[in-house]
Amino acid sequence: MEFFDRFSSWESSIIEAGHLKIADAHAIEVLGHYGRMNMKELAGRLGLTTGTTTMTVDRLERGGYACRIRAEHDRRSYIIELTSSGCEAYEEHHRHHLSLAEEISSILGEKDSELFVAILRKINENI
Repeated sequence: MEFFDRFSSWESSIIEAGHLKIADAHAIEVLGHYGRMNMKELAGRLGLTTGTTTMTVDRLERGGYACRIRAEHDRRSYIIELTSSGCEAYEEHHRHHLSLAEEISSILGEKDSELFVAILRKINENI
């Protein structure tokens, strides 16, 4: 519980320093990692409803981080993709994640870091 609280606090401070909401940063993270996708897929990857995701994408559009493009195969749906500002925000956020990973690795050492990664993979596969 303490680790989760500390990690959440760390992430919140990083995100808020960039003037984004946490939900917006998570959407940028998903789009930056997986690439452009439709609203339903984005909602699924975020674990949110499409209605909540629509509000998030609206904010990202207003902020210049993402844009909607009509899907070629279905003119009723849109593909969401990051703009150049969105890609920059993703890269910046990713650098913070890498920095944290390096810090954790330096604390644990090589053997414990390998074990930690294996444990995280096992957790990710099962939750």
